[in-house]
Amino acid sequence: MKNFFKWLGIVLGSLVLLVGIFLFSMRFSDGPVEVFSGGPFTSGQLTTAPDDWSYLTDRGTIEFQTMDPATSRTVWLAVHEARLFFVSGYMNTGYGGIWKQWPHYLSNDNNVILRIDGNLYEQRLERIMQGPEVVPVLTELARKYFPGGEAGLATADGVTNGDTWMYEVLDR
Repeated sequence: MKNFFKWLGIVLGSLVLLVGIFLFSMRFSDGPVEVFSGGPFTSGQLTTAPDDWSYLTDRGTIEFQTMDPATSRTVWLAVHEARLFFVSGYMNTGYGGIWKQWPHYLSNDNNVILRIDGNLYEQRLERIMQGPEVVPVLTELARKYFPGGEAGLATADGVTNGDTWMYEVLDR
């Protein structure tokens, strides 16, 4: 039995070490891998941003990079009236504070780079806390990601009180 626990400890320790090495190495990768944050973009063609983001309406996710720190991630998106929006939920929860770091990075520098289909767009994110676009953007997110009407989707009050942070993608 003592041997079993020794080997179990070795296996679990090795697993933790491998996960740590993977997460550390992601800081040097060319962009994110699924839900794992990556390093700064090293590939892609710098392109002028479109005036109309409607072609992304049914896209599930896109990649973007913050500048300080230079890390990248994937994000859900909503398009409303040809404008592009990102939303970060769970901001006032304990696990949101651990999991959702990128919105806090924007307080230093709100410039970002989007990478869509190999094109790089230099943009900035402007936080929206109220306004006529809040409810339509949340409705679009519900259509795309919660078609069964699952509970927990952000509300306009949640955006106002900071439970959910909403950003519009704008030209620099």
